[in-house]
This record gives sequence, structure tokens and C-alpha cells, in this order.
Amino acid sequence: MAEGGTRFNVQLDERHAQKLRELAERTHVNPSTALDEVEPEPSSAVVLLDSIPGAFECAQQGLREIESGHGIPLDDF
Repeated sequence: MAEGGTRFNVQLDERHAQKLRELAERTHVNPSTALDEVEPEPSSAVVLLDSIPGAFECAQQGLREIESGHGIPLDDF
């Protein structure tokens, strides 16, 4: 992780976790660093994010929670 970066954890369903394991295997890296090793293309990043069921809605809910004073800002972790 780059200096000054922000770390966050993502919980994947089994299908997406399997895809990540396969990506790690193909690129010969540990699954926890597989995404760091892949050069992202904007179109593939959008496809990846759009493929996560409910991701956009979850992100919007998180924004509403922070705006209403609930939740914990990432800087507080």
C-alpha cells in the first residue's frame, strides 16, 4: 500500500471470492495482494464494481449514515 493510502476491507460473496482466488493464481500472487498487482483499466474497474450486487446502494446508504452523523469516518480507524 502506498504511503498515506487508506486501507479498507471488502467482504465478498463466494462467487466473487473465487474469482479473486483465480486472479491471484493466474498472476502468481497472494489473494490479499492480487488486486495490487493488476494494472487496472477504467472499463474493467467499472465492470468489476458494477458486478458487486448492491454495491452502489450500499455506498449510498453509507454516505447517508455519515451525513446524518452515524457511522465512523475512515480517518478515525
